[in-house]
Amino acid sequence: MKKLIYLNLLENMNRLSYFILLFFVCIGFSQDNSFYGAFESSGVYYSQNESKDFEKKFKSNNYLNINYLIGNKWKFDLQLESYLPGRLQNFSENLQDTYLSTISINYKSNKFDFSVGSIYEQFGSGLILRTWEDRQLGINNSIWGFRTKYESDNINFKVLAGYQKKGREISTGKIIGIDSEILFTENFQFGLSYVGRLENITYDFGDFTSLFSSRLDYNSDSFYINYEYISKSKDGIVQFGNVSENFVKPGTAHSLNFGIYKPGFGLDVTFRRLENMGYFSDRFEANGDFLETSINYLPALTKQHDYLLSNINVYEAQPYVSFQDPKLMKAGEIGFQIDLYYTFKKNTTLGGKYGTKLSFNTSIWNNLTGDFSYSDQNYSASFFDFGEKYFSEQSVEVSKKVSKNYNYLLLLVNRYYNKRLVEESTGQINSQIIVIDNTLKFNNKSSIKFDIQHLFNNDYDKNWFGYGLEYNLNYNLSIYYSNIKNYQNSEKGNPSYYSAGISYSKKASKIIASYGKQRGGLICYGGICRYVPEFKGFSISINTTF
Repeated sequence: MKKLIYLNLLENMNRLSYFILLFFVCIGFSQDNSFYGAFESSGVYYSQNESKDFEKKFKSNNYLNINYLIGNKWKFDLQLESYLPGRLQNFSENLQDTYLSTISINYKSNKFDFSVGSIYEQFGSGLILRTWEDRQLGINNSIWGFRTKYESDNINFKVLAGYQKKGREISTGKIIGIDSEILFTENFQFGLSYVGRLENITYDFGDFTSLFSSRLDYNSDSFYINYEYISKSKDGIVQFGNVSENFVKPGTAHSLNFGIYKPGFGLDVTFRRLENMGYFSDRFEANGDFLETSINYLPALTKQHDYLLSNINVYEAQPYVSFQDPKLMKAGEIGFQIDLYYTFKKNTTLGGKYGTKLSFNTSIWNNLTGDFSYSDQNYSASFFDFGEKYFSEQSVEVSKKVSKNYNYLLLLVNRYYNKRLVEESTGQINSQIIVIDNTLKFNNKSSIKFDIQHLFNNDYDKNWFGYGLEYNLNYNLSIYYSNIKNYQNSEKGNPSYYSAGISYSKKASKIIASYGKQRGGLICYGGICRYVPEFKGFSISINTTF
């Protein structure tokens, strides 16, 4: 019944959306009010595509966001989305046609804030709740409901409730959330959160699943530390797309982060343990392809690289319980990441005339260990023991300005990737990556960048070689070409993946056009990943704000 009401409301809002848009445009020029927005369009003409969804060669994703402010108290927001003649490959089938995707009304006074409609929110670090939009991943998991906030000098309090967005539909489960923060001093605060999911099912373990969070944060001029603990009530484990009635377990999460920062020096250390922490408003979508109804935010805590070859065999967080067979049983992940930054001062032996920047990163992520029984569909995990390794990486990055017009970056990466455990397939990969990135400035407006990359790999796909060239003619116009080649993989025909494009920007608008062949595999943004199939074609994107 509630889904029918929601869909009828959206249908009526879709009919009114153009009138709403016209209304915003007409009144947006009032001196007392403000009107702004953004438009984004990404289209691809596929000449080759491995995706099963290939009935239309041209596809596009389009977004129009409109905001209207009345003074400093009222804010109206809506977003129109269009996927015509079809959505880009490997995006959820729930993204179809043209429709009003989100709409919200917000009122803010001195201490109170009230919103109704599409709610974006985050409790703490997001381990218990985060709703956000990432168009590159096809994620928009906002909550259709209400939220109220109270903020004072030392107390922050939030309450929300609603149903999660799922394309142009909503989830089956209802979400309620409460978040509170107490500032004891300027540097020290304490937080408590609760998120509950109500989804009507007939299983014995009940309709309601709860997450409780407590956290401590301390910050000073040169040191910070925060710790968060999460407890999840018992819930049925999702196996092969089905919720088990007999495999029922609670979940926990521990996250510790601390660091030191001083001029020319920085250290950041993160430890995290996740056990059965998948949490979706639709239970059956746990471990799904698109994370549409994911309630909490569980990114991979590894270094996010910028280069093509360094983004092969990247790690995706493993928070779920999975019993694929007696030799492949997982209950979550445990591991850490360390970032170290240091700047060698100017006019020293290692710093040279302009100084030298050095960064080091290491991360190790493992399965939980303990007593696992495949026949009984049960486990008991140890708290601090590290099980079989999922992933490890060590990287060193040196950035140096040699002269007024020339600087370079050297990146070295050593990586281990367990395909058998992470992807639940076969194989273990040991690889080393080297990148040399050079930038030469001709004047204040024009420059050229040239990088060379190599991936050494004795396993799986063998060695790769790549390079990229980018010429910035001025602040507005640039052209580029890149190519990576799997030159030792004769079984697959030594494939190469290339891209050539042009980018033009003017004030608040930018257009990018390119042609090339994209490698299939895992793509990641902000530590969240999804798979894309290989394709070749022409693409164009337009971004503008107004």
